[in-house]
Amino acid sequence: MRQEETISAIATPPGVGGIGIVRLSGETALSVAAAVFRPKRKGTLSDMKTYEAAYGHIVAPDGETIDEAIALVMRSPHSYTMEDVVELQCHGGGLVLQKALSLTLAAGARLAQPGEFTKRAFLNGRLDLAEAGAVMEVVSARTGAALRAASGRLAGRFSGRIRDWRQALLALIAHLEAVIDFPEDDIGNVALKEAERRLCQLAAEMERLLRTADAGRVLREGLLAAIIGRPNVGKSSLLNALLREERAIVTDIPGTTRDSIEEIASIGGIPLRVVDTAGIRDTDDVVERIGVERARQAAAQAALVLALFDGSRPLSPEDEAIWEIAREKDHILLFTKSDLPAAFAEEEIRRRMPDSDALRLSTKTGEGMEALSQRIVAKVYGGERPGDESLFLADVREADLLRQALASLAAAREAIESGLAEDFIVIDLRAAWEKLGEIVGETVGEDIIDEIFRRFCLGK
Repeated sequence: MRQEETISAIATPPGVGGIGIVRLSGETALSVAAAVFRPKRKGTLSDMKTYEAAYGHIVAPDGETIDEAIALVMRSPHSYTMEDVVELQCHGGGLVLQKALSLTLAAGARLAQPGEFTKRAFLNGRLDLAEAGAVMEVVSARTGAALRAASGRLAGRFSGRIRDWRQALLALIAHLEAVIDFPEDDIGNVALKEAERRLCQLAAEMERLLRTADAGRVLREGLLAAIIGRPNVGKSSLLNALLREERAIVTDIPGTTRDSIEEIASIGGIPLRVVDTAGIRDTDDVVERIGVERARQAAAQAALVLALFDGSRPLSPEDEAIWEIAREKDHILLFTKSDLPAAFAEEEIRRRMPDSDALRLSTKTGEGMEALSQRIVAKVYGGERPGDESLFLADVREADLLRQALASLAAAREAIESGLAEDFIVIDLRAAWEKLGEIVGETVGEDIIDEIFRRFCLGK
């Protein structure tokens, strides 16, 4: 599906760097680039082969040299978009890149929309919709597990699983339609029994994938965890231990942390968006009181609360407020400073919150840190570490489509059990087949495609 217009955009992030790239794609990409780029050697870009590079200069129509650059030519279909693509690699300054981009637009290109290069790769058949979405997941990955998940999806492992299911459904549909077309062959009962068995198997596989929806979202967006506790229980020390760097100020003075600090920590490959909050207590200090309120808000918004209790000091009424906040959320109780003599029995809190996950912890000696990481990973993965993170659902759209496909499979099984004619079963199977097709973009509407690529960054 070739696009008539040639598009151009800056493909590197804003700011100053060693290299900046202006990318063009379309039928006239070579001629537009040739209008602004003068190769040092004899010849023009039109003479260059695919994957060939040339050194030269970006030159304005009046002959002014804007920058020295390298032009890389990728001819259709051997490019990211499967169209003719030229990348002009300039120096990475904002002004020079904007000038180079403006010259390409004046020479006949149009400014690309966000995600339009990847959208063309999808429309031209190089990527399916799940693989196209993985492009931005690779760009934004913040941990090794997130990168493995995105890279696996980009390589087609997730899409391959969806296509296998679609192929299995097509085989069932063809089998049942044969029964409809040739009723005299008396194979109906056998076909229905085989269809029911296969549908149970497919539904079980899809349900396993559906259970990954939350983990996939966490790998992409991060798990928001709030560290709460009264002053001086070790909240900032825990943040520093999770980050493996001295990010927060740690002192013996109560109320050192006045505001919430959010950082990203990699915990077992999971991006943990951990928020260190002000100590929760009654105070007359106006600034500290604002910090306490923000701590409560952070806990309310968090997916996981790490509730800290100083194991070296007796419990106080302030601790009561901490577990009242924690009990409303998914939480882990942490008894800190385990390297010091214990001032209370853990059972005292366990009796109040018998179903809570609890650990003894010392950021000074490291006791409990590995166990904490394991508990966090278990909460994200539901207690079972996956073998392949690429076989995760990426977002709400994919999860909703898979739920609809499962509902259609359930309706087909119910039709079989009710003794309905094969025609009714085939209708439900086709509905499931179509929903799975929407996940990879084979049966999706143009409005959905536009919405997905609108979220991409400019130049990708």
